Amino acid sequence: MQPLIVVNFKTYSSAMGEKAVELAQAMERASNEHVRMVAVVSAFDLFAVKQAAPTLEVWSQHLDPVGQGSFTGWLQPENAIERGAGGTVINHAEHKVEISHVEKLMHQLPKEFPICACAADVAEAHQLAELGPTFIAVEPPELIGGDISVTTADPAIVSDTVDAVRTINPDVRVLCGAGVKDGNDVRTAVELGAHGVLLASGVTKADDIDSVLTNLVAGLE
Repeated sequence: MQPLIVVNFKTYSSAMGEKAVELAQAMERASNEHVRMVAVVSAFDLFAVKQAAPTLEVWSQHLDPVGQGSFTGWLQPENAIERGAGGTVINHAEHKVEISHVEKLMHQLPKEFPICACAADVAEAHQLAELGPTFIAVEPPELIGGDISVTTADPAIVSDTVDAVRTINPDVRVLCGAGVKDGNDVRTAVELGAHGVLLASGVTKADDIDSVLTNLVAGLE
């Protein structure tokens, strides 16, 4: 099973609109048989990104468990899927939701639709694992966007999360994020038991995106 490199575009100026398209195309170029590359993009960019990089897996940054009708301003799942979403992140540290939100969303989405639920710590990962999402990404909030990778600053949170999740539901795979920057961080994450990484600024703010992506992928070869 291929390990994942999941890049969250957030709302960085370097990863929105036409820049999102260019970044997605760079990710598509960097993809190979050793890695499953995923772009997590704004709902506004879903369609354009998927059209520009058709072989790249594209996820939504958030979805709401609402139907079709009177739900102004919410991100409706079927609409997102129609516009190119092949998965979603939920409960990111920058967009926290109640556990009931995650549970309702999972019931609404197709069974094969990948859901990556984010956790700030082992306790939250434990709670989410009981719901059985496809992935749980553990990201200590204090390290997000920083210069020190979680694999260096707090490797135990990765291995402990892996152990806790496997105990509850061995089908759920763990990703780790916060401060991930290079192939060494990716390699270390996998050695700690993670199935891959979730990162943002290490790619979206890079001066040479192609070089950074090549380095990240090399960590898994």
